[in-house]
Amino acid sequence: MRDLFLIGFLVALLLAGLRRPFLFVLAYIYVDIVSPQRLSYYLLSSIPISLIVFIAAFLGWAINDDKSQARPSPRQIILIMLLLLCGFTTLTADYPDAAKEKWDWVWKALVFSIFMPMTLYTRARIEGVLLFMLLCLSSIAVVGGAKTLAGGGGYGVLNLMVANNSGMYESSTISAFAICSIPLILYMAKYSSIVKPTLLTRLYWYGLAFACLLIPIGTQTRTGLLCIALMALLELRAAKRRMLYLAIMAGIVIGGIPFLPKSYTERMDTIQGYKGDSSAATRLAVWKWTIGYAADHPLGGGFNSYIGNKLEIDMSYKTADGTTVRVVGYDAGRAFHNAYFEMLGEQGYPGLLMFLAVHLIGVFRMEAIRRTYRKEEGELAWVAPLASALQHGHLVFMLGCSFVGIAFQPYIYFLIAVEISFDRYVQTYVKKKVWNPFRRRRREVEAEAQAQAEREAADAAAALAAEQAASKTKPERRRTQARWGSVPTK
Repeated sequence: MRDLFLIGFLVALLLAGLRRPFLFVLAYIYVDIVSPQRLSYYLLSSIPISLIVFIAAFLGWAINDDKSQARPSPRQIILIMLLLLCGFTTLTADYPDAAKEKWDWVWKALVFSIFMPMTLYTRARIEGVLLFMLLCLSSIAVVGGAKTLAGGGGYGVLNLMVANNSGMYESSTISAFAICSIPLILYMAKYSSIVKPTLLTRLYWYGLAFACLLIPIGTQTRTGLLCIALMALLELRAAKRRMLYLAIMAGIVIGGIPFLPKSYTERMDTIQGYKGDSSAATRLAVWKWTIGYAADHPLGGGFNSYIGNKLEIDMSYKTADGTTVRVVGYDAGRAFHNAYFEMLGEQGYPGLLMFLAVHLIGVFRMEAIRRTYRKEEGELAWVAPLASALQHGHLVFMLGCSFVGIAFQPYIYFLIAVEISFDRYVQTYVKKKVWNPFRRRRREVEAEAQAQAEREAADAAAALAAEQAASKTKPERRRTQARWGSVPTK
């Protein structure tokens, strides 16, 4: 039954794409996030559905879409360079088979993030992509939230519709992306032009935000707790009534703590220190190994290069009476558990610099737009809130990826593509220009515009005065025709 529903929805979406090719882009987002081929038991699991929709999206744009936005932005150029670097390191990888396995899906994520901004040149399309991203996320978050409320949570055991704990269904990954999506959910609840804000739609969006908050509790991931703290702090900056916001947050924390499972609070207590915690100590050992590995391989070792690590893990700790208990463990082939070290170990220093550039430029550009439009009202009132939502989600991701290796997860590259498109839309279609270091200063532009307006006003006044002077010198014209109702004389 589930197979028939998944196939029916996907076929309906693809058929609609024959009339509106942009829907192929949304279909690819659905396939990449939800992965219906992994949920299907028989039919979709044997079809390369991701590749089919990927090709359909490109062909639909090439045949029927506007090409005026095909000029690459600086971040798209950086992504192209990163794609070429990944291809090179895959060819020269220390472990070719493992590298090729990851390359098979990474190249599609990078290519599609480079391609997407060419299709997103209207507000409706930008919000359409965000809507599909959040709806696809809701299919995972709502299931996880419901199971958490029913008491079915636990680290590594919360079943999110699939048996294997990988991709968007991995505990730390879904925790990070669920929390980084909450600012976008709150934006859609108030400003969406596709799903108009009503009582019912807002109830759904707020319910989805609540389900996303439950995901870190159900998965019992420390990454999610840190992301929640940062998200709450960032939203405080954007809140208009900050005291009310703080009161609501305090009420949620005080009211929610008694209902948290004991296993969750015990696991969160391990954030205070890493000594004696095998998970944290192992990560530190992997990161130390990665720094030494990058010194010998400055261009990286290709995807999954962590397979070659051999670790000595120090888990020594002190007892209550001050005695030091020395515990040393050994392990090998442990994953990076950090997107920054993942880039350093797999793509070397050039890859890490490109990765940081793409994300930091996005945060900077959203801040520039937010500051420029924060006082706008009316038809431009949505610009600053969307910039804030994108920036806050991006910052939460940058914190969350410090504890899980999600440097190439497609979800964040969809978000980057939306940022690029939104930035371009603001620069192209909105009158007020956002500050740019490569453009003249805004006060110079405004001074020139004011001088031009004054010149035009002076020219108009002079033309009006000349016209009035000319009208006074014209001879008076007498009426030559009879008035209405008068009788002409013979």
